[in-house]
Amino acid sequence: QVQLVESGGGLVQAGGSLRLSCAASGLSFNSYAMGWFRQAPGKEREFVAAINWSGGSTKYADSVKGRFTISRDNGKNTVYLQMNSLKPEDTAVYYCAGDNRIAGDPRRIRSAYEYWGQGTQVTVSS
Repeated sequence: QVQLVESGGGLVQAGGSLRLSCAASGLSFNSYAMGWFRQAPGKEREFVAAINWSGGSTKYADSVKGRFTISRDNGKNTVYLQMNSLKPEDTAVYYCAGDNRIAGDPRRIRSAYEYWGQGTQVTVSS
């Protein structure tokens, strides 16, 4: 049984930083690309960042490029999202996701991801 468990969310002031973690179990973690998505109240879930199986390739949404960094530690079965210069519009529930394809490139589309965590709330105050 695949489990993805996010942690690290919380309340932060605008301009601050948070680091999200996603611990994976039940899958060959180092074989799959991983992604982060977010969903604000009343909005669709949207792509934030993705990383390939080795960590050598990443993709970002334009809205977070230059502020957020995705990384992974295959020895710890964990993917991270470092979020700097946070803005109130970054407020959302953040979800970790596992791709459905072995050794693939990082992808932006939701349908590419088969496994999802329960989400962690990030709130940025102005």
